[in-house]
Amino acid sequence: MKKKTLLMTTSLLALTLAGCGGTNDAGTESTAGPEKVDGKYDPMVTITVGKQQDELAGKYKTGESLNDNVLTRWGEEELGIKIDTTLLGGDANNYNTKLRLALTGAEKLPDVVPVYDTQLLADLIESGQVKEVSEDMEQYMPERLKEIYDEFPNTFNPVTKDGKTYGFAIAPFLTESQVMLIRQDWLDNLGLEAPTNMEEFEQVLDAFTNDDPDQNGKKDTYGYTFSGKNGYNTSWVSDPVMIFSAYTGKYLPKLWVENEEGKLVYGSIQEGNKEALQTLRDWYEKGYINKEMAVLEPWDAMGDFTTGKAGIVLGRPWMYGTVSDLETNVEGAEIGAYPWIEGIKEDKTYQSGETNDGWFVFNKDFTNMEAFFDYYDKMYDISFGEGDFQYGIFEGYDYDMVDGKPTYNPKEFNEPMDEVINAGKMIFFKNAPKVNEINAFAKVYKGEEPENGIELKAASQKPTHIKGYAISAEQQDTLIPDAFNGVPTATMAKNGEQLNTLENEVFTKIIYGEKDIDAYDQFVQDWHEKGGDKITEEINEWYDSVK
Repeated sequence: MKKKTLLMTTSLLALTLAGCGGTNDAGTESTAGPEKVDGKYDPMVTITVGKQQDELAGKYKTGESLNDNVLTRWGEEELGIKIDTTLLGGDANNYNTKLRLALTGAEKLPDVVPVYDTQLLADLIESGQVKEVSEDMEQYMPERLKEIYDEFPNTFNPVTKDGKTYGFAIAPFLTESQVMLIRQDWLDNLGLEAPTNMEEFEQVLDAFTNDDPDQNGKKDTYGYTFSGKNGYNTSWVSDPVMIFSAYTGKYLPKLWVENEEGKLVYGSIQEGNKEALQTLRDWYEKGYINKEMAVLEPWDAMGDFTTGKAGIVLGRPWMYGTVSDLETNVEGAEIGAYPWIEGIKEDKTYQSGETNDGWFVFNKDFTNMEAFFDYYDKMYDISFGEGDFQYGIFEGYDYDMVDGKPTYNPKEFNEPMDEVINAGKMIFFKNAPKVNEINAFAKVYKGEEPENGIELKAASQKPTHIKGYAISAEQQDTLIPDAFNGVPTATMAKNGEQLNTLENEVFTKIIYGEKDIDAYDQFVQDWHEKGGDKITEEINEWYDSVK
């Protein structure tokens, strides 16, 4: 791939220019300023950053805050780098609005800007306010980061313009595949096995809906909860895409996928979607699926599983930690983790996989890229269980040392807590980087002895949690990243939202029985005529330019 070659070349150049340490001590291009003494900058380097909060961020110990917490203090004390969040967004809309205000001069653009919207990313690059970073990457990006980025060349597409690179992906990583969580006690009560194909899946849904799986004498349960509010491919939790994939194979709703001719096509209009909608329509009529699915956000759709109303929910393996309250709050409840079912069109069912969580761009006047890469590379020690993060992120936060051994149970900490504090959420992008977490779980699941902090932490989790991640590792080949990650095309910007709304409405009304199943055929025709064909043409022009 074009970008992979670039980074491999970059790697060699870095060795030539900077030596293995990646510093600027090899050349005359060094700029005056702070120097590293014993791995620490003197005087201290301050890097201003932007941060978009998410639902789990912003949890600190008493006395800590966004700009004064265990992670910021560690950076100052160990690296001589002060992270100062100067642009904070409470959610995506708020954050993006502030970035747009920065384009007008009403807000100051920080040194480091995480961006999660490709149009906004393009606007920032077009504005001339962000710097071209090719030489910085050549000179300062550490080798292990280059190796990671070499695995995800397509993530450079949105930050490349006219052959120049204006940023790079945030922590590129192919997300964990989703697993199927099932009420194991319901299966046991009914004498059923976990389903492995569509026929068995439907049998389980019927039994969970009609055969009183919780044995309370009431018809108050149903089979499968998912969210349809924002379409039928969430790519993370509460996802119905397994059912679509059973009929469509790799052509998933909302996803641009390369076909056998090497062209990108839109998944929602491909063969098999009509059959999937017919199945969901039948299940809705029979009461097998959530009656409110069209108005539920993914997080809300999990609620019926957590409260004991629904028997199956799909999601990434960490979701078990979110819904496991069920086992505490509902007497006798037990959750089982299982692989996705086989497909009808192909032997497997597929799911969407994301390769990164936004992109970094940098203020054009930022001069401390070396310090940024030092800090960013250290964050990867968390994923590798190395350096200061051998056993976890911070002692007394996500782990503690008790009798000389790490424990990850907060109630066993020297100062017991109700729950761990995820210091990874204190980082200025959304999450601490991931690399090999699922492999650690897979190793532990096989019964191998844990050898580092990542594996010890995996081994400390509940068996269902470990099994879920191990299944996820086995299913990684079913993940399909969206082949289009560029800036919305001209026609997409003009008609995309209209087509998206049309798709959601038609799919939902078919499932709800408010439209005949043949309404899908009309949707496909309308999609083509109302801009879809032009969007496909434009996207393939983009694809030809980057592949």
